[in-house]
Amino acid sequence: MASDTLTSSARTDAEISGLDALEIAGRDKEVTRGARIWAATWPKLAALAIAIAAWQLVVLSGWKPPYSLPGPLEVGRELIAQAQGPQLWDGLLTTLRRAALGYVFSVAVGLLLGLAVARSTVLRAAIGSMITALQTMPSIAWFPLAILLFELSEKAIFFVVVLGAAPSIANGVISGVDYVPPLLLRAGRNLGARGLNLYRYVIAPAALPAIVAGLKQGWAFSWRSLMAGELLVVGISQTSLGAQLTYSRELSDAPWLLSTMIVILVLGLVVDAAFGAADKAIRRRWGVLDQAGN
Repeated sequence: MASDTLTSSARTDAEISGLDALEIAGRDKEVTRGARIWAATWPKLAALAIAIAAWQLVVLSGWKPPYSLPGPLEVGRELIAQAQGPQLWDGLLTTLRRAALGYVFSVAVGLLLGLAVARSTVLRAAIGSMITALQTMPSIAWFPLAILLFELSEKAIFFVVVLGAAPSIANGVISGVDYVPPLLLRAGRNLGARGLNLYRYVIAPAALPAIVAGLKQGWAFSWRSLMAGELLVVGISQTSLGAQLTYSRELSDAPWLLSTMIVILVLGLVVDAAFGAADKAIRRRWGVLDQAGN
């Protein structure tokens, strides 16, 4: 019996030593911050180079005349020229102001609506499917009604942005709350969490990944709605990015049009990077992020 105990103890020590060795080996393989940044950056740079090369090849093929489809160099020169003047920055500020206002209001509406529907059987039965129907409805379809209600005004754009984003955010909240394990809810109640405290300390942290995914999707819907609104409701502003797209098309100024599209694309990439950082922080907090690889 004593020999079996000693053998088992020795085996346990060997397993622990093996695990320690694996942990130390993992630490030895940790890379520097600069290497991690480069590992995350070079695929994007490679994709950008491939896209520019493909664009240049299409231009060289003569598929479209240069005045209709200019090359990357010409568009780059136009972008630099636009960046040196006030028009681009004024349009950027106008568009970002509208986007921030509409998105913040959509987040407030979506969070409150999602929490209410997720925790109320009556509300879920009454409007649960309606939220999904609103989410699937194209934002552009709301503009005739918005123009009838608010004419060609900022309110019309705001109306469509909120209707485009809030249902997506609400569905993200509902999905996140639905997947909170009942065991966590029982544990929270046993520890005295009730009402708002149950939401604050149990439901919200457990549903946070799905909520962040809903916020990201809501931003995508609000951004698309905003761009559609600025393209349609041109008369209220001559500086927004959407208005600049419309004017460049009417003037057949392809370099101006494409350079504005690039600015819109870069804005989307920046926001996506911000949501990606938030998602990574959440996964790190939950302990599901590989520290050595990220």
